[in-house]
Amino acid sequence: MTDAAPTCPECSSEHTYEMGPLLVCSMCAHEWSPEAVASDAVELDDVIRDAVGNVLTDGDTVTVIKDLKVKGSSTSIKVGTKVRNIRLVDGVGDHDIDCKVDGFGPMQLKSSVVKKA
Repeated sequence: MTDAAPTCPECSSEHTYEMGPLLVCSMCAHEWSPEAVASDAVELDDVIRDAVGNVLTDGDTVTVIKDLKVKGSSTSIKVGTKVRNIRLVDGVGDHDIDCKVDGFGPMQLKSSVVKKA
């Protein structure tokens, strides 16, 4: 059997085919170059994304999407809390955002519990 066609980078469908130098998805009609996908994959590894998939950068404002318990405190960070001027760090563990949360002080957050505001 021959090599399986790659999945679509837009909709992750396995129903793709070649059309000249391009690959085409029969489900969403997305067209892409196989070389472009290979070079994008290297760039995507270095990017930190929020829970929705938006790319985060230093200085962004984010919103907390779920209640977060804070160790050493009887209160928690509530849904909808805005955190301004974040700083992205090479995470120790899985925390990759350094920030100051109003009422709680400096802390680290996971990018999976915030969305870009």
